[in-house]
Amino acid sequence: MKTILAVETSCDETAVAIVKNRNVCSNVVASQIPIHQQYGGVVPEVASREHLVMINPCITQALAEAKLSWQDIDGIAATVAPGLVGALLVGLTAAKTLAMVHQKPLIGVHHLEGHIYATYLSEPELMPPFLCLLVSGGHTSLIYVKDCGKYEMLGTTRDDAAGEAFDKVARLLNLGYPGGPVIDRMAQTGNPQAFPLPEGRISLPAGGYHPYDTSFSGLKTAMLYLVQKLGQPLPVNDLAASFQATVARSLTKKTLTCAKDYGIKTIAVGGGVAANSALRQQLKAAAEAENIQVFFPPLKFCTDNAAMIACAAADHFQRGHISPLTLGVQSRLAITEVMKLYSVN
Repeated sequence: MKTILAVETSCDETAVAIVKNRNVCSNVVASQIPIHQQYGGVVPEVASREHLVMINPCITQALAEAKLSWQDIDGIAATVAPGLVGALLVGLTAAKTLAMVHQKPLIGVHHLEGHIYATYLSEPELMPPFLCLLVSGGHTSLIYVKDCGKYEMLGTTRDDAAGEAFDKVARLLNLGYPGGPVIDRMAQTGNPQAFPLPEGRISLPAGGYHPYDTSFSGLKTAMLYLVQKLGQPLPVNDLAASFQATVARSLTKKTLTCAKDYGIKTIAVGGGVAANSALRQQLKAAAEAENIQVFFPPLKFCTDNAAMIACAAADHFQRGHISPLTLGVQSRLAITEVMKLYSVN
């Protein structure tokens, strides 16, 4: 059993966690949401500077909460791609320094792989192969998980990611940032059938529609026209409920179609939008009708955290996947290229 200390600084959370295989010893997250709310979104330079302020206190707290010393740590991990370059550099530089000072192996981790591993933290018996629906602020993907480091991208978004659509619609409705939690909250007292909205389909050159890819730009535009048509005061709760239900319905249809086509009987959901109540309800109900298992991580592991990064790193470390100290960060890196991060022993 390997004990990994991991750092996650890909966007606007400074997170440090210690995980022993799939058991969380500590999980510290310093959120920057209050700082970025005044701007209506994440400001990269501000995020990087705040990571510099918080990284050392978070490391100290993670060790204290786990009641462990550096002698107990087997490896140091950090998110290295994808994400904001300046933010990623803070975390990787800290991890490299710790690895050199304490003479520990370095394990670079792909952020999306971390979201896949988030479900492992609550479902330790989960094993590949399975389908992962990864829905966050920057990504909406259907990933066939074949094994650690072995992934096939089956579906993706052609424009806005699901989380990005939530943020933009929340701004349209003057609900603030981040959009996902506030829309979900407002939708609880709204009518999800109040306004029919388009789910979004990707046309194919030969005719028909792509069965697994998603599109949310049309839905976002439909919401804009609807708001302009309705005028003030807006029925915000009904608008939020209708929008949320449409996103959940679209994701549910795509995911189940993909699972059935590939004969997959297990689905794991990851990313910030995995916390959405409508998606959880719709996908669970639809999957149960098809005799397909669906696993959602606990809410605290849906948004960015270092525990999921440590969990992924522990699996790689067990297999001899170690990163060189020359490893750099990348704003973009396909999850199918994750093995480029390692010098396999």
